[in-house]
Amino acid sequence: MTRTRIALTLTTVSLAGLLGLSGCGGGAAPAGAPAAPAADVADETFALAAVGLEADPAPSASAAAKPDKAGKHPRARKFLRKNTLHGEMTVQGKDGVKTVVVQRGTVTAVDATTVSVKSADGFAQTWTYGDKLRVVQDKKKAEAAAIKSGAEIGLAGAKDGGKNVARLVVIK
Repeated sequence: MTRTRIALTLTTVSLAGLLGLSGCGGGAAPAGAPAAPAADVADETFALAAVGLEADPAPSASAAAKPDKAGKHPRARKFLRKNTLHGEMTVQGKDGVKTVVVQRGTVTAVDATTVSVKSADGFAQTWTYGDKLRVVQDKKKAEAAAIKSGAEIGLAGAKDGGKNVARLVVIK
């Protein structure tokens, strides 16, 4: 019980801190995070990178040349990448406060405008595709039609009222 609480607290605080720094433009990107994500999905890209999903379709040559800098807590970061299933973080960005939502799981239903995902702990959620949806599969840009029922995916987006609007989908 105590380990679960510690893990949950560590996950929430780490992701919120990471997104807070990335949303404000302060601090460096975490190890393994995309070098320069598109500005329109920057928060979502960093959120998925924090949970261990590579969302950068084409790493730049300069990013590949840089040595990998391990964080202060590499075991905690590895734990978060392997074990984060879903969450919500409120971040301060250039355009004001917004709620970033992430989820990792199996696609249970998909259509032209929505996708339903169930995480390993049984948490299920339906996402609406955003206007600027970016889909990545095998580190390459893909179409939304590539999202199939039964696929393992990671999603990130913003909360819009009562809806979760997906802006970034990474297919494993």
